[in-house]
Amino acid sequence: MDPRPDTLTQLDDAVIRILAPNPSPMTYWGTNTYVLGTGKARVLIDPGPDDASHRTAILNALPQGSRLTHILVTHAHVDHSAGARALAQETGAPIFAFGDAQTGRAPHMDALAQDGLLAGGEGLDHGFVPDETVPHDTVLDTPAGAIKALHTPGHMGNHLCFGFHDTVFSGDLIMGWSSSLISPPDGDAAAFRDSCALMINHGPARLYPGHGAPVQTPRERIRFLLNHRAAREAQILRALGEKPMDLLTLTRAVYTDLPASHLPMAARNTLAHLIDLSQKNRVSATPKLAESATFSVR
Repeated sequence: MDPRPDTLTQLDDAVIRILAPNPSPMTYWGTNTYVLGTGKARVLIDPGPDDASHRTAILNALPQGSRLTHILVTHAHVDHSAGARALAQETGAPIFAFGDAQTGRAPHMDALAQDGLLAGGEGLDHGFVPDETVPHDTVLDTPAGAIKALHTPGHMGNHLCFGFHDTVFSGDLIMGWSSSLISPPDGDAAAFRDSCALMINHGPARLYPGHGAPVQTPRERIRFLLNHRAAREAQILRALGEKPMDLLTLTRAVYTDLPASHLPMAARNTLAHLIDLSQKNRVSATPKLAESATFSVR
């Protein structure tokens, strides 16, 4: 049975999960908010949506007399970050993240967006600004213990994972129930592969993702997702090898088992692959690289 919204689950001695009340096809049973630590001072990862009931559930999950000292945000999508400012104002805890919603985009993605050739931007928390920016490999000294920030773009440019003991809080980069949405210009297929390789090298014993249950076999799951992306790329190249196609036609040719309602999101993943393949000179776009282009193999 799926957990109910705003329920509290003790995942281990130092980690509590509070489930946000925002289930959907994109968020599964809702956003996972995590509280770390065992003493009077605690650390929070991903406050979730701006929802008063969830904020109350977070505060009620803190033991009597304890307080928040850090609010860490994996990335600036509204289902992860929108509740940060109100929680910070209520608790006095500062917000830590890699940057705002535009930070961390690859230059070619930013250029395409600036030229109006890409839409995207689904669910961005445009007003999100952290109190403290956290570069890659920063180790935060917190009351819960040392927490290492890992810049892991792919799902989004400002995405951070957080290493804590032998666990990584993996946000929306690696989940057990679904592959990550990669929607340009914020999503980047090449960056996703690089971030997955970084995670394998980091070698966590388990992952606590932004949605869904803990991932107990991280290496196997990450390799599965990388293989899945490689297979999807091969499908795209085979389909374009038969004839040039526009984005929606190509998506229908590749995602043959999806209902029509899911095709727009599948098209975002397809576009991410096409941009990556264009960067590698394996695909050309006519008249120029854009969502409206006709794509063909080189």
